[in-house]
Amino acid sequence: MVPVFFAVVILFTAAFSFLNGFRDVSTAVALAVRTRALTPSIAVLMAAFFNLVGALMSAMLAVIVAHTWVTLPAGLNGLSIVISGLASAIAWGVLTWWRGIPSSSTHALVGALAGAGLASVVVGGNTVGGVDHSLLFQVVLPLLISPIIAFAGAYLSVVPIAWATRFAQPSIINRRFRRAQSVAAGAVAFGHGLQDGQRVSAVLLLAMMSAGYYDGGIPLWVVLLTALTITAGTLFGGWRISHTLGHKLTRLDPMRGFVAQTFSSVVLFLGAIGLHWPVSTTHTVTAAVLGAGETQRFASTNRRLVFKILGYWLLTPVVTALWAFIIELAMSTISQ
Repeated sequence: MVPVFFAVVILFTAAFSFLNGFRDVSTAVALAVRTRALTPSIAVLMAAFFNLVGALMSAMLAVIVAHTWVTLPAGLNGLSIVISGLASAIAWGVLTWWRGIPSSSTHALVGALAGAGLASVVVGGNTVGGVDHSLLFQVVLPLLISPIIAFAGAYLSVVPIAWATRFAQPSIINRRFRRAQSVAAGAVAFGHGLQDGQRVSAVLLLAMMSAGYYDGGIPLWVVLLTALTITAGTLFGGWRISHTLGHKLTRLDPMRGFVAQTFSSVVLFLGAIGLHWPVSTTHTVTAAVLGAGETQRFASTNRRLVFKILGYWLLTPVVTALWAFIIELAMSTISQ
């Protein structure tokens, strides 16, 4: 049964990775499309390319993540926990995409693994090691810190740029910042590939450890599966979340859109390369958009929608943990 369960893990991981790219392409390019810096077709192609490059380069970080993330039980027990966690995270991702709500796939997955691990203990199996550490450093702290940094950084960055361009013609400012925004959108897509690519690969490595197939390093097929499924999801990307970020949440001009995307990419790079922290692309970009938007003199932010999004962010690990708990209870009849 181990080969069968491992094959299911690969299938579910590919689906999770595809959904990740499908949902988050709009996060990377929503502002560039909204300000007409890029056409939707060009924006998607560019995001797909930089997602692919970022995901391929994230392979060197995936081994670190796999060894410092969580520890799964060996055999069918560990594989069933991964399957339950992935199934729950996928279901939550589809729901939030359908509702047009930007949410973190990482937070969904960590919460789901915690719920599945608890269910395993309830039925007499083994738990997920290090899940309390992961919940603290991969859910709670990033949820509190990265949006605050992104919001404050984008808000403060607008001030000197607006002062430096105060005498320029609006048409010239908009044209120049639209060009710059194209580059910034590519940087966000690259940062997304770095951040999410390493975690998708880490899931596969953890499953290989549970199945007894891991012999060190990272296999080429894991890197290619991760990069290609994220890229495929990007190419088929849905625009519901893009409409939320670019139209419903707030309205930004090209200059503020450039600031929001640039600062978001800096936070993503720092989290992936400098701190090895799982920084959510969705949380970072959303907070930076709000920060840049708050510098405008007119009331442009949909505060009711802001509180709705925050509510979904807080519910993400809770709901996915509950769903994974139920799924793992059902699977325990064949995995114990």
